[in-house]
Amino acid sequence: MGSVVGETVFFSVVIPTYNRQPILEKCLRALEMQELSQPSSVIGYEIVLVDDGSTDGTLDWLAEHKEEFPHVRWFQQNHAGAAAARNLGVEQALGDTIIFIDSDLVVLEKFLQAHGNALVQGKEKLGSDRFFTYGAVINTCNFDHPTAEPYKVTDFSAAFFATGNVAIPKHWLEKAGLFDTKFQLYGWEDLELGVRLKKLDLKLIKCPEAVGYHWHPAFKLEQIPRLIDQEIQRGRMGVLFYQKHPTWEVRMMIQMTWLHRLLWGILSLNGALNERTMAPFLQWLINLGKPQLALEIARIFLNWYNVKGVYEAYAKMQEIL
Repeated sequence: MGSVVGETVFFSVVIPTYNRQPILEKCLRALEMQELSQPSSVIGYEIVLVDDGSTDGTLDWLAEHKEEFPHVRWFQQNHAGAAAARNLGVEQALGDTIIFIDSDLVVLEKFLQAHGNALVQGKEKLGSDRFFTYGAVINTCNFDHPTAEPYKVTDFSAAFFATGNVAIPKHWLEKAGLFDTKFQLYGWEDLELGVRLKKLDLKLIKCPEAVGYHWHPAFKLEQIPRLIDQEIQRGRMGVLFYQKHPTWEVRMMIQMTWLHRLLWGILSLNGALNERTMAPFLQWLINLGKPQLALEIARIFLNWYNVKGVYEAYAKMQEIL
């Protein structure tokens, strides 16, 4: 991009973290290595890290290495979930524009500049700042070289507003009311805020040049109980989402439709394909060096657990009402 006239941004990169110290280190180092063009739409940035009650020595490690992270300001809270942590980050942010990423995301050197350019161009095009920019997220289990992973079809996201890699003017977050801290279990707090932002008529502008690599450990069978628990939690939080916004669109998002019940019921043979019956096949794929494929296949029964969790939580809600 050529010279930037007038429009500038100061970013506050808000990152909630909970027991992620090894990958958080890579996340923060990548943010300290940002390259801004001269002149730049980005006049500066800070990293607002909120530790959500970690027990792995995250803050001790940060205190020991603070001179290596000049952009980082950190805050601490008792374990209350990502929604509360992000809200604290926004409240403490000095910037006019917030970037949300997670603490297991490793970004490229032009990450901030790409968001900055997209924000300036978007404002010129729309004539207002009633929008946010959404970067690309590439999933990887390569801890040593996370940014070496190519883009895959499974990396595509149809989400309107997700906190994996998004930049938004701070005042719109405040007008929408920030994240709902009732979402304390896994899932939906960012998409629920997205529904409120959409009601304020905010637009989504894709920013594929702002690339982040989302690291997760390679899939192993031992992870399955935790993944099942996450899907059940996601079902419960999905019903909370639907309580707040009882629309067909939200029902589709949380998989609370007869269509999803039928689809995952058929694909899982009504639960006959599950973590026990599929374990030998999944282990065979893992042994072949295809853990990602094994995880995608495991999603058949994980989604079945999610749909069942949604309907069980909805039935309990109806009993209470």
